[in-house]
Amino acid sequence: MFVRSKMTANPFTVSQDQTIPDAQEIMMEHGVKRLPVMKKDKLVGVVSREDIAHASPSKATSLSMGEITYLLGKTQIKKVMSKNPVTISSGALLEEAATVMRDHGVSFLPVVDDGKLVGIITESDIFDSFIELLGFREQGTRLTIEATDAPGILAQLTSIFGEHGANITHVAVYRGGAGKSDVVVGTNSQDTAAIEAALEAQGLRVVYKLVNR
Repeated sequence: MFVRSKMTANPFTVSQDQTIPDAQEIMMEHGVKRLPVMKKDKLVGVVSREDIAHASPSKATSLSMGEITYLLGKTQIKKVMSKNPVTISSGALLEEAATVMRDHGVSFLPVVDDGKLVGIITESDIFDSFIELLGFREQGTRLTIEATDAPGILAQLTSIFGEHGANITHVAVYRGGAGKSDVVVGTNSQDTAAIEAALEAQGLRVVYKLVNR
């Protein structure tokens, strides 16, 4: 699955010359935590609620509320934003986006194609995609099968499901140790007793079963 399929296109942005109250108003109105910062049509940074909080006077300040409001109203976003943000292209895989987020310790990536901001993708988008890819909320049965990590095992599994007229909707493989892997197979069938028996007969142990009705 590609970033373009899960990103938020045409995201809300703020100009580097706008002020902290401007950014706060956009965030509150649209319920977002971060904003790409633009200089004309070019992405130059990212500003978050945390950036604004760090730039704001502490509660221990001797400044009056009026003075704080005045200072924040004069502070431009370019003074508090994070510059040179890590980005991703819309044609990248979701796995790439997740890896970039993890490696750089961020939970948000601007999506840039040919120097133009086309969207944003967040950690929540990645989580939702992971759940969707595994079909966790779909009706049917998910069998976790312990199998030998060897060529031909997936073909053996799919053959058993096919012989029982069960449609495979999702497959995930989690490599383990000692030459074993856990293979998670999703099927739209809710009655898998015969499939489980056939798997066991061929030395494929069902270690977990989840039925969504």
